[in-house]
Amino acid sequence: MTLTTAKPRDPARITHLKVQNFRALRDVEFKDLTPFTVLLGPNGSGKSTVFDAFAFLADCFQLGLRRAWDKRNRAKELKTRGSDGPVVIEIKYREPGYPLITYHLAVDEVTGAPVVIEEWLQWKRGSHGKPFRFLDYKSGIGRAVSGELPDEQDTRLEIPLKSADLLAVNALGQFAEHPRVAALREFITGWHVSYLSADSARGQPEAGPQERLSRSGDNLANVIQHLSERHPDLLERIFRVLGQRVPHIEKVLAEPMADGRLLLQIKDAPFSHPILAKFASDGTLKMLSYLVMLYDPAPPPFIGIEEPENFLHPRLLTELAEECRIAAARTQLLATTHSPFFLNALRPEEVRVLWRDEHGYTRAQRASDLAGVSEFMQHGGLLGDLWMEGQLGVGDPLVRHGLPSRPLATGR
Repeated sequence: MTLTTAKPRDPARITHLKVQNFRALRDVEFKDLTPFTVLLGPNGSGKSTVFDAFAFLADCFQLGLRRAWDKRNRAKELKTRGSDGPVVIEIKYREPGYPLITYHLAVDEVTGAPVVIEEWLQWKRGSHGKPFRFLDYKSGIGRAVSGELPDEQDTRLEIPLKSADLLAVNALGQFAEHPRVAALREFITGWHVSYLSADSARGQPEAGPQERLSRSGDNLANVIQHLSERHPDLLERIFRVLGQRVPHIEKVLAEPMADGRLLLQIKDAPFSHPILAKFASDGTLKMLSYLVMLYDPAPPPFIGIEEPENFLHPRLLTELAEECRIAAARTQLLATTHSPFFLNALRPEEVRVLWRDEHGYTRAQRASDLAGVSEFMQHGGLLGDLWMEGQLGVGDPLVRHGLPSRPLATGR
């Protein structure tokens, strides 16, 4: 029997991302982000760096600024070469029923240690008027306004932090008197920026159900165990979809062993005995991991997927892209890709084309804003085909090396 759950609330949405001085992202903005956004571009164009900007912000909240900074080899590798300014990440996001909120974080290195140079939260309630900053900190010193709907007339409380490497949102977001700060903290700490690995999924973790897939997917067996106990109907649905994608697959089993670990096994027809996950194909394990993540009954508010085409048959990618878009009704997804098959299921407004300019810095443009793309799509063209024909210009690796693209064809 499947347990009933309350209807999930509408998800918060990131509408805008601004990044400065983060590796090749000298100064990049992504406006009007869609619930499902895909980054496209040549190798080295900055797709993975944008992906890591989200991961860095999530790490700052989940691990702390110092660990997030150190794991990326500090300023010498993290900051844009030749830049003297701080690393800046700014997002605008909207919670249902609330004004658009802007979160700004500026971080730099001082005497070998990272510090929060500036951090603030602001919103603008109407179409007119000055935005109201209800949290404002510099180097651990600042103030915040309490309340569900903080107002300019409310008292600003001076609340110093213990050290300059602490994030004010992370610290104050743990207190009930700062509900809007707490909402942002909960939002970002819930992000799932995945680096799924088939090898990690083959492991034998300690037994015990877990609700959410880890970044690497090394707890896949634990999540299968959780779904089998709490959401068996949903797990059966995942098995049906997996069987449609990978012929002969019937089900996946997570069996506890005597030593307290979980053994992941895959049952395929017509054989009576399942095989161990360690002998399953990379593609089978990756597809299973994606389905478990996308069909999550309580998905994270933001999911990042890097190059979903790896190890998957090209014909599966269009359907996977469609499943990502369906999942984006309950969460927000960001993916990077090189696959024309994945692109063929996408709309131009969902795709951002990235390239490096003559100075080596990343630039980005929405595919729907590129000349001729909308006309091509109106005549029945597919975005992946357009990309393979070299019609996305700076997003084509051959164009990057000075080779001409073919002229745009708007009819067939």
